[in-house]
Amino acid sequence: MSTGWATVAHRFGQYYRQATLWSPPRLRTREWMFIPFGGAPPLRHKAFSDVGQVQDFLSQRAMHSCFYSTAYWRRPHELKMADKLWQGADLIFDLDGDHLPGVTDKDFPGMLAVIQEQAWSLWNDFLEPEFGFKEDHLQVTFSGHRGFHLHYRDPNLFHLDSEARRELVSHIRGEGVDVQGGLARYHDADAKGWTQRIRSGMDAMIDDLRAIHRGDEGSAARLRALEAELQSLQDREGVTSQRSASAIKRLAELMDHDARVQRLKEGKFDLLGNYQGLFLNLLKADASVVLGNAGETDEVVTIDVRRQIRWPTSLHGKSGMRVSEFPLARLDPDGSNPYNPLDEAFVLGMDPVHRLEWTVDDAIAQFGDQRYESQTGSQFTTHESGATFLVLKGWARFV
Repeated sequence: MSTGWATVAHRFGQYYRQATLWSPPRLRTREWMFIPFGGAPPLRHKAFSDVGQVQDFLSQRAMHSCFYSTAYWRRPHELKMADKLWQGADLIFDLDGDHLPGVTDKDFPGMLAVIQEQAWSLWNDFLEPEFGFKEDHLQVTFSGHRGFHLHYRDPNLFHLDSEARRELVSHIRGEGVDVQGGLARYHDADAKGWTQRIRSGMDAMIDDLRAIHRGDEGSAARLRALEAELQSLQDREGVTSQRSASAIKRLAELMDHDARVQRLKEGKFDLLGNYQGLFLNLLKADASVVLGNAGETDEVVTIDVRRQIRWPTSLHGKSGMRVSEFPLARLDPDGSNPYNPLDEAFVLGMDPVHRLEWTVDDAIAQFGDQRYESQTGSQFTTHESGATFLVLKGWARFV
């Protein structure tokens, strides 16, 4: 293990010996998994009676990452899954910013801002109003790295199998949505659900296309994002259509006409000729519809009834940030007191005592109000939280 990794592992161990750690509901029925530092195989099939036993375990050997099962088992310590005796599972929605089209983890603050909006939209636009989910059963956590987890623990849903959970995700992602049928109700003030989302998304899409045609600031990035979203739609649903930048630019040119736009809002899509399919697929694929008004969720996590999820209060081994629980109201980025992981999830030292050297270009990190932009080879001084984050990310090394 390199000097940098040894330093990080030592500090992780100190944290676990001193921290107040969270205890999951029904702890005795959970299976635990730990990933050691240094590339050793994961330690699985662990079971504990109380959180004090977990803390004792971690004080003996610091772990890179800590997980517990979303499932409830009668005998979680058994080595064979069939012998554990499955009793049910929480419903988990895992939202990661690096899964979004056009979003990069190398702009870490920007990525977190986008995914927090998606997580809030997932709850506020879908889970609560359409599925009737109650805040009483919800636990919201920052994942410690690229996104947020919504843990939903309603005993009435513990029994749901993978197929039922997949149906929830399919609805959230808009799979099989009739875009043209939804737009036919554009002027229906009572429209709900996907019809309402498509209608509001159409206005945003037209504005985006007009901005691309005019060459407004940021239009080039928006064009690239639309290309990426069309590719994502094709990968997800096998939809094929024009998706080149030149085709989108031609469609954007057609939007630069007020009377034509008005007729589009009346459902007269045939006036777009060969670009009708492209327009409808853009509406379906566009982040303002499928993501901005819905929420991207990692389907694999949600449908898996035996999933391991990061343990709140543990440290994420790829960032050194704390997996942190906070109230639902703080998930709203436009609320009175929004949660800010760049202020609140760094829990190691904040005194500027470590000298580092950048090993990558074009990365952006932020710790509180202090923002860093990387340039390979340049050296700088930062605190323990920042040094841990940058070393674990592979963006810098200790000098």
